[in-house]
Amino acid sequence: MKIFPAIDLLNEKVVRLYQGDYEQQEVFGEDPVAFAQSFEEKGAKYLHLVDLDGAKDGELRYFSTAEKIVANTNLFVEVGGGIRDEATIERCLAAGVHRVIIGTLPQKNPTLAKQLIEKYGDKIAVGVDARDGKVAVEGWLETTETDAFDFCKELAAWGTKTIIFTEISRDGTGQGINIPLYQQLLQIQGVEFVASGGVATLADITALKQIGIPSAIVGKALYKGTLTLEEVLKEAEESR
Repeated sequence: MKIFPAIDLLNEKVVRLYQGDYEQQEVFGEDPVAFAQSFEEKGAKYLHLVDLDGAKDGELRYFSTAEKIVANTNLFVEVGGGIRDEATIERCLAAGVHRVIIGTLPQKNPTLAKQLIEKYGDKIAVGVDARDGKVAVEGWLETTETDAFDFCKELAAWGTKTIIFTEISRDGTGQGINIPLYQQLLQIQGVEFVASGGVATLADITALKQIGIPSAIVGKALYKGTLTLEEVLKEAEESR
């Protein structure tokens, strides 16, 4: 199972939010490259990097940070937050980013999103962020009327390779993962799901692996010290 430690950037600092609320943030540091290097030293092979300012403003703000992390680690880096056009995707991929995440674009401009998914294949992941079962966009500030499960089915039909599914109500709360939700998502064929939002214990990792989720993002638990990256990686590797 792949584990993606998360780095969220806001005001050029490494932060964690509570339920995606920009007003409820905790700052954990000012050097995202050092965090990425630390994750790699502890055994990580993957990194989930999110530009929260970009997500809110609709334009990737911290491209240079992604560039530095790629240049100074051997991590598989995926980047999201404010990626709304092909030029930004090209720029990220040219800099060595392995996968870009689009979330708002498929809702706001499905025609373009479909074309980009078709063109870039597994270089694009779609972030589906759900609030009360509905898709949220624009850095989670706007909730649409789109049913999140139905939208995932639609994305699969478009040929989407990877969906990063976040349950906003659990993100940054330490409540644990909603396993029945991911069991339901696994009914959708042809797409890989990355679980995001609420990983709090090793039991969450074990349960996700047992139902067949291939990847998980771990954030606040690592920063608060309730989980260590070493034990999460060990559990992901060993649990059956």
